[in-house]
Amino acid sequence: MTERAGRAWRLLATGLAFSVFGLGGLLLWLAYFPLLQWLDRDPVRRTRRARLAIHHSFRLFVDIMCGLGLLRYRISGQERLARGGQLILANHPSLIDVVFLIAMVPNADCVVKAGLARNPFTRGPVRAASYICNDSGVGVIDDCIASLRAGNNLIIFPEGTRTTPGRPLQLQRGAANIAIRGRCDMTPVHIRCSPPALSKELPWWKVPPRIIDFSFDVRDDIEVAPFLEADGSEALAVRQLTRYLSHYFSTEIPIHAIP
Repeated sequence: MTERAGRAWRLLATGLAFSVFGLGGLLLWLAYFPLLQWLDRDPVRRTRRARLAIHHSFRLFVDIMCGLGLLRYRISGQERLARGGQLILANHPSLIDVVFLIAMVPNADCVVKAGLARNPFTRGPVRAASYICNDSGVGVIDDCIASLRAGNNLIIFPEGTRTTPGRPLQLQRGAANIAIRGRCDMTPVHIRCSPPALSKELPWWKVPPRIIDFSFDVRDDIEVAPFLEADGSEALAVRQLTRYLSHYFSTEIPIHAIP
């Protein structure tokens, strides 16, 4: 296949994949979640079942993108995500990072943009899974801590938005606030995407010149105790931890070859 033909195919296949993604979210909202609401009156169990459905749907979406020849991926240390009550922190190079992470973690909670709760293709899953919307101000931190204490695995992107390629990481303090105030260790996931794709500057129709290689390195936990012990107040500990995380995620981790 020539380079031009390959790019044309990836453009068509990417549009098809995201159409399937949107229609899948709509189908869950209109069919599965109302049925779940009727069959199961326990809200906690119903939320877990909704999250499990989203987990399997996202795994299917990743498989579809791989099957269409759009991407390949490698995961290192995935067994570290099998625990409960984890604060999972990741850098955010692409639009589908959260899709991958939820596909790896069956009972995942996450913080989402408020607009996703109003989008007709995503509001059904967002509401059924009780994901935390980022429009509740300081209450977001309390909601995140409560989720972790309930045994959920909470996925957070400390940048708060996708990385701008070629620029230093700009981490918000939300993730550090959750870790410090919740006394919760962090499970870091370093994501690499090569060539860059689906970033803020690269919408889906600007397909890369070749298949996208994703690498997910689930690394050893970052303990919160040293930051609490080193500083005299929570506010200082939050600032110190934010600086540490900024350096941590800015450090390049070589991407391994994907067969």
